[in-house]
Amino acid sequence: PMNKRPILTLEIIQQAIFGPKRAAAFRSSTKLQPAGGVGDKVFPPTYEGGSYARETRRLPDGTDAECVLLDSVQSQANRHELALQDAWEEGRISLPVITVDFAGNDLRKTLRITSLEAPHRIADAIIRDSLHNGEAFRKSSLGRRIDEVDIRNATVLFEMCPTALVFGVWDSTGPKGGLGARFARAMVSEIVGYHARVGVKTGSRIEPAGIRLHAGPLYQAADTSGIEWTLDEEHATTTGSGKRNVPLKLGKDGRPSQANHGNIPPSIATGGVTLSYAVQTTVISLPALRRLRFPLEEGSKSDRKVDQASQVALAALALCAATLTREDGYDLRSRCQLFPSEETFWELLELPGVEPAKYSLTGGDAVKLYSEALNQAKAIGLPYLETELVLQPSPQLVELVRRSQELAKEQGRETE
Repeated sequence: PMNKRPILTLEIIQQAIFGPKRAAAFRSSTKLQPAGGVGDKVFPPTYEGGSYARETRRLPDGTDAECVLLDSVQSQANRHELALQDAWEEGRISLPVITVDFAGNDLRKTLRITSLEAPHRIADAIIRDSLHNGEAFRKSSLGRRIDEVDIRNATVLFEMCPTALVFGVWDSTGPKGGLGARFARAMVSEIVGYHARVGVKTGSRIEPAGIRLHAGPLYQAADTSGIEWTLDEEHATTTGSGKRNVPLKLGKDGRPSQANHGNIPPSIATGGVTLSYAVQTTVISLPALRRLRFPLEEGSKSDRKVDQASQVALAALALCAATLTREDGYDLRSRCQLFPSEETFWELLELPGVEPAKYSLTGGDAVKLYSEALNQAKAIGLPYLETELVLQPSPQLVELVRRSQELAKEQGRETE
């Protein structure tokens, strides 16, 4: 039972990273089943052309299995970061967060985008194209420091965006372009379904008001203060002038479906899979963390104890992210909720040929572990941005978002 496994402690992480055995990784592998039960259908993510990511994998017993990707490495990383953001917003953990606040710019949809949500983290173009005290962030006194970051000088990232050191970052949009700093992922996680069989999905909609296809045409209403369409040509928006003045049909052809009215005939398409089981595999690479150096002064050599304290804090942050995400559950998308079919635990890969030690870790334990590791890192002198850094979007970025929201509104009307 889980309560008999030893709890993963800070001392165990310290010994794993810089003890005499210099462990290779923390690993967690968990079998999952659909929340609806064994054999229930789940829906993987779709890629270009509406296809699933399928491949044949070799199993430990030497047999092959048709597999499907249920959650990619990139998607898992995003879930981990959002779990950290939730914990940060709840005040459970301390974390450096950079936020771009679009409020006050008269947008259709107000945005607040954090460095935990931006796809490229601190190197994301949204953060690059925002302002700190009226100055472009990457040209500001804070942002310029990112230009000199590399694996032997990672202190600035620890201070402003430690998640970039855990989940990886490439500063390809910064001043150095493709020569910008590049950090590989220290934690990799994915969910794969085994023995996948693809099924079909059905779709239809019955219009309760009985609105028929030929009841139109609908026109774009000239008065936009109320209903956006009209059946009366005299109340329609017009195009052209004089005798060529013609009422503007709603959407492409003025059909009721352009206003989301009418039936959708039943259809059948490829969709969903059944599985024998799914597996979530999460690996935290300790050599990846050991490679990082954290000099406290610019141009100086790093101190071994400072390096070790930073590496331990990052390992604890990775463990915290993965554990909190797991406790949030596996509701990956519509019709794809999974549930562990076995106990979850962490293994420490230490010595080849020796059974790995197994440890339990709850979300509460992981939060305490990270807090303890962080306090030790700060006590030794490592800088850590505890207050949210709020940036303002540049006028160019605001206008680009405004135009995109207008296009989304129009395209949504056309495709719905």
